[in-house]
Amino acid sequence: MRHEAARPHRPSRLRHFVLWWVKMGLLISLGLCGAFGWFVYDALRPAPAIAPRTDGIVALTGGQGRVDMSLRLLMQNRGDKLLISGVDTQATKQDLLPPQLPEDLKDRVTLGYLARSTIENASETAAWVADNRIHTLTVVTAGYHMRRALVELRRTLPGVTLYPYPVLPPALEHPLQPPTLRLLLREFAKWLGALAGFAHTPSHVAG
Repeated sequence: MRHEAARPHRPSRLRHFVLWWVKMGLLISLGLCGAFGWFVYDALRPAPAIAPRTDGIVALTGGQGRVDMSLRLLMQNRGDKLLISGVDTQATKQDLLPPQLPEDLKDRVTLGYLARSTIENASETAAWVADNRIHTLTVVTAGYHMRRALVELRRTLPGVTLYPYPVLPPALEHPLQPPTLRLLLREFAKWLGALAGFAHTPSHVAG
């Protein structure tokens, strides 16, 4: 009596399916880790040694050093006009601008009171750019916020050349501390959401 040769064992379709998803999960996880590493590196990069000369400067409020840096650039004549976007409704130029700032420079500063989120910063900036015929714009915000800010600004300013000028806030001086890592992870997730178009509902939280 002849015996049939044993058939080779073949993994089931379910096993193939599970293995495929495990591999995909690992690849996605590795990709996200790499993207987060680049995001942190980019967030910690210092501003250029020499700021570009542009038609305008916009400072997106919501963190330390942003307004001061934008005023410094204005005083160095690195931009013709300055918008400070997302100012508290009770604040005035007298509150925000240093008394030693010359009057002719104060006249070149606009306070924007409408923005309470990065998306609203972009909308407010777009209106100011159109009113002032701005073609090149220096963007001043925190390094961890810069990527998301540029995504939103490019959507509202398709014909304007943007130059990032990041500020290194105290929160980023110790990037490995748990609070800083949480901040970076949160901003990384928001940036991914902005890239995917998930952040187009105005928020009431600035920055």
